Amino acid sequence: MSELSIETTPVPGLLVLTLPLHQDARGWFKENWQRAKMVALGLPDFGPVQNNMSYNEEVGVTRGLHAEPWDKLIGLAQGRIFGAWVDLRPGDSFGASFSLEMGPDKAVFVPRGVANGYQALAPHTTYSYLVNDHWSPEARASYTYLNLADETASVPWPIPVEQAIISDADLAHPRLAEVVPMRPPATVILGASGQLGRALQAMLPDARAVDQAELDLTDAAAVADFGWQGVGTVINAAAWTAVDAAETPEGRRAAWRVNVDAVRHLVDAAGEHGFTLVHVSSDYVFDGEATTHAEDEPFSPLGVYGATKAAGDALVATLPRHYIVRTSWVIGDGGNFVRTMARLAADGVAPSVVDDQIGRLTFTDDLAAGIVHLIDSGAGFGTYNLTNEGPPASWFEVARRVFELTGHDPASVSPQSTAEFAAGRVVSPRPRHSTLELAKIRATGFRPRDADAALVDYLR
Repeated sequence: MSELSIETTPVPGLLVLTLPLHQDARGWFKENWQRAKMVALGLPDFGPVQNNMSYNEEVGVTRGLHAEPWDKLIGLAQGRIFGAWVDLRPGDSFGASFSLEMGPDKAVFVPRGVANGYQALAPHTTYSYLVNDHWSPEARASYTYLNLADETASVPWPIPVEQAIISDADLAHPRLAEVVPMRPPATVILGASGQLGRALQAMLPDARAVDQAELDLTDAAAVADFGWQGVGTVINAAAWTAVDAAETPEGRRAAWRVNVDAVRHLVDAAGEHGFTLVHVSSDYVFDGEATTHAEDEPFSPLGVYGATKAAGDALVATLPRHYIVRTSWVIGDGGNFVRTMARLAADGVAPSVVDDQIGRLTFTDDLAAGIVHLIDSGAGFGTYNLTNEGPPASWFEVARRVFELTGHDPASVSPQSTAEFAAGRVVSPRPRHSTLELAKIRATGFRPRDADAALVDYLR
């Protein structure tokens, strides 16, 4: 009996599995889908949600070639087929093909956008396939088809197409030269009108940008009914970030709705539809006692905002396909600390700035670039810290550097303690140290810019 194994093919992502058949006088048994073993050998953890079967009465029944908007794992319950696959995704592999004669001891993983077809070589052939999205009329409308007899693909059908049993619909499909490549799964940016959302839109011009006016993430029914069909990745850049207001009764409830309830609704949708969820988190999930924070440090939030972000992270971490991107001190297109300091310098104001909170700035261009890198590079799912590089600094030191770079006297900025800043105000407790360890994101091949160099560019 052969062992379970997986082989690659000339079509990127198309994999052939050899399945052990446990046989005796009664027949045979096989594990047609065994997640732990198959994923360990390199099969994508594709999350099937529907199982379909196709019964073929006669030799010569031929079906395809159809590219569908989901991944699938095909196999046989009985009989034998000649399987054929042609890549209809955009890119260099468009038109690449592969074929294989197979029985119940083989399975094939077919990625989204690769056209699938087969020809029955034995009577009563029963063909089975697992898919990772539910069939719907809307999904059917996004299929891409290829003619079974296309000369370019040159599929060597054992039974010539003109002698095979084929539906009229399959006979009418276009040739490869007429096929429009299947579009890749869509990316949705939530919180698109915020600082990070705008930077993400610049990096991902083809993504669907969604703000609160289009989708209220705190409304469970609205999130469930949103058009997730065909969506591959959702980047959640929406959050309640009014850190101090979160310490008031009204703000506490609002922060919980946006940072926890809304995230729970997104997690439910990701579980239902199988998209990858990218969620932006914060250094506020830590108490700041450690001078630097690695991704696996236990949560220890000091305030309401930090507690809601930690709860949201815990929800997202239950998904098999997720990235939690933890960041700090975000600076982008909108109101922020650097712009405030630049304005005060221009107005001749001499501010007092806290000097006992230490961290690194994160510019949204770099944060967006790091997020896109994680998605495009296929980095392992999980939590990643992502800020700019460079030596940590206090808010006071950053403020002085802004004054210097804008041509004003940095001595105009005076230091104060966090306790002095908070006196007489409703203020959220802040971590003393917000510096995040960046070794994990660097190991994926992404190197953020130096924070000071990014600050110079930003102020230009």
